[in-house]
Amino acid sequence: MYRRIRDLREDADLKQRDMAAYLNCSQVCYSHYELGKRDIPTDVLVRLSRYYGVSVDYLLELTDEPAPYPPSRRSRS
Repeated sequence: MYRRIRDLREDADLKQRDMAAYLNCSQVCYSHYELGKRDIPTDVLVRLSRYYGVSVDYLLELTDEPAPYPPSRRSRS
């Protein structure tokens, strides 16, 4: 997972400080996410998946298919 969020950030030509600002955390905190020194909270995983347009399962390396799932009918209400 940690390698995947780093690769997505680098593919988007972003710095760690850019993602840290988006997530409202310090650059050191974000660096620890990428290095696996700190667990990534669920809400941060969701924000990252939305930012990059990928599924949380993709971030967690449970699938190699990056496409997010379609929204459920319940979430549209």
